[in-house]
Amino acid sequence: MFVIVSRYLIPKGYTGITLFPFIVVSKRDLKQNAVMINHEKIHIRQQMELLILPFFIWYGIEFLLKRIKYKDKNLAYKNISFEKEAYANEKDLNYLKERSFWKFLNYI
Repeated sequence: MFVIVSRYLIPKGYTGITLFPFIVVSKRDLKQNAVMINHEKIHIRQQMELLILPFFIWYGIEFLLKRIKYKDKNLAYKNISFEKEAYANEKDLNYLKERSFWKFLNYI
């Protein structure tokens, strides 16, 4: 896992994105934000479990379905199973040590 600082690779309104094996943050000080980095590490694990490309396909399809359901892109984003798992557990810095395989399925 590598943490890179680049405001150009991150969609407007967001502070970080994970593109295996990279975590990209918009500001240098975010590299020290343990909660945010943990959130992105959860995404690294999810991407590895789904062999990377299927993760992005699943993420995109789920986002589109939630966008139709909620008619709001921010609400759709927050309700993607991958995001729900990451947000629910980002403050638990030991989460990845105890997390079971494909745990994101519990958040669908």
